[in-house]
Amino acid sequence: MSKNSIHFNISERKVLLRLFDIFSVILVLYFVGNTFAFDYFTITKENWSWIFVLILYVSIFGTIFEIYDLQKSSNIEKTYVNIVLTVSITVLFYFLTPFLTPVLPENRLQILGFYFSILSALFLWRFIYITFIVSPRFYKKGLIVGETSNIEAIVQAFNDADPNYKIVGFINCEARKDKKVKFKGIVEYSPKQIYQIIKDEDISEIVIASYDSESITTEIYTDLITLLEGGVPIKEYTQVYEDMTHRVPVQFVGKDFYKYFPFSRSNQNKMYLFFNRLFDILISIIGILGGVVSLPFVLIGNFIGNRGPLFYTQERIGKNGNLFKIIKYRTMVKNAEKDGIAWAKKNDVRITPFGKFLRHARVDEIPQFINILRGDMSLIGPRPERPHFVRELSQLIPFYETRHIVKPGLTGWAQVKTKYASSVDDSLIKLQYDLYYIKHRSFFLDINILIKTLSTVIFFRGQ
Repeated sequence: MSKNSIHFNISERKVLLRLFDIFSVILVLYFVGNTFAFDYFTITKENWSWIFVLILYVSIFGTIFEIYDLQKSSNIEKTYVNIVLTVSITVLFYFLTPFLTPVLPENRLQILGFYFSILSALFLWRFIYITFIVSPRFYKKGLIVGETSNIEAIVQAFNDADPNYKIVGFINCEARKDKKVKFKGIVEYSPKQIYQIIKDEDISEIVIASYDSESITTEIYTDLITLLEGGVPIKEYTQVYEDMTHRVPVQFVGKDFYKYFPFSRSNQNKMYLFFNRLFDILISIIGILGGVVSLPFVLIGNFIGNRGPLFYTQERIGKNGNLFKIIKYRTMVKNAEKDGIAWAKKNDVRITPFGKFLRHARVDEIPQFINILRGDMSLIGPRPERPHFVRELSQLIPFYETRHIVKPGLTGWAQVKTKYASSVDDSLIKLQYDLYYIKHRSFFLDINILIKTLSTVIFFRGQ
């Protein structure tokens, strides 16, 4: 492998974005404070708390407005719009918390100076990031060694997950090669070319995408051992897939499934479960009180746009397969399933005009705080599904019922990362996210989900 190749992993780029966001903001504010008549925000040892609060606000609101989403960070238009939103809310909150931040200056022009200093700092740094770091010179290049059957799904998943990860070639590891790979942008190489391809294409890592390890020929196996001993990173496909997409690729997990499911210790950790339940109770009480306050407005909207009962209940499957009645605001017409149970789809004609608003704003979920208070659900977890669909999906998707080892949630990793499931394929993707959550469950991941849920509500992404 070339010693001169430079690339950044997903986690490295996220850390890079956050660190240089902070560094550029502090640097510009320091420059403005020492160059112009600007004394609102002075950087000194005594004022370290002001800096800490500013960094905290930029980090939190930057996450909510998705300036650390790698796909959006690679797009200059989306990035700049999200930066304006981030800086605007950050500065607003900074001014509204004077007990933590400097007292507002008498010269109100300094407020504008503070705002545009932060804005210009982030604009400048993100322009540098998009121009240089996201450029092809820093792409991470992969070579796939595997079977032809999975190549298209693998390439598509990698391209969707990381715009800076490029699969430049494929080597068929099977002894019997019945057909050539035909996929845009992917070249199939002979096993004898493996050393030359790694050198010529500056390959960063080799990904083994073989469902059956016995299918790898002895010659390729020997070459892989030699390359590994020479320092070339060699990784198994499901490992790379999980790291990049934050999903567990259950469709590629075989009889040795136990290797892929060392579930998080938090699922059995008494302290985590105690604080998780305590947090559920506190949030559900706040949610119910908020629902009572907003109820008159919902009643008026329901009377005008729904014409019928406000609430509806439906049987769902909870933890360990136990049944419970979920409570929601009704968003569909009465007798929506008179012709039989069917998937909810985008632009579903059964959804009422007011129901669309309730779904997009996630207001229809408010009554589920009652389910959380009862203990049927948690604030965070896999979405509870109907028994009919669970029976159907369990026959089609491996490990589907594994999602029932934890309580279902009002929000969750799958809910904030992908769209509403309206087919078996959509349900497979959601299951991959659900299993990732169960596998990596922690306080940090829970906080991440809550912040992303705010993004979903703010950008009206509910379905």
